[in-house]
Amino acid sequence: MTLTTLIRKYESLILIILTAMMAVVVLFATVQLGWLLVKNLLTPPVGLLEIDQLLDLFGMFLLVLIGIELLDTIRTYSEDRVLRVEIAIVVALLAISRKVIILNYKDLTSFSLLEVGVVVVAFAVAYYLLRVSRGSILREKRSGSKASGTPES
Repeated sequence: MTLTTLIRKYESLILIILTAMMAVVVLFATVQLGWLLVKNLLTPPVGLLEIDQLLDLFGMFLLVLIGIELLDTIRTYSEDRVLRVEIAIVVALLAISRKVIILNYKDLTSFSLLEVGVVVVAFAVAYYLLRVSRGSILREKRSGSKASGTPES
């Protein structure tokens, strides 16, 4: 058995363990989100939620989505052995969105709000540039395959 084969098997084992642990975390986060929703809806006044309760629910919901995206990142890496930067940026955007939603704006300075805004814009621009560059690469592949006479995939 070569060292490369041994490393591949070790990497596969770690990916299986990471996937299992992330699946457990997502399951518990989903259960906690459900519990939080039921508890908040049954607390008087029944069926009505305060703004703070809604923000907590939205934060938990986005946390579950972040976990799902991280699971997708692990799955994609285990299949292709390539870390997709686009997925990482989506996870970062979700995490920042969660942070923006649950921020207590009363306690923040205007500089802190500016910092958060810069981070959001930076990740949004990075995501946009990745999408644009991916689109131009796909267009180049299509035009190249048409020029060479090979069928498109």
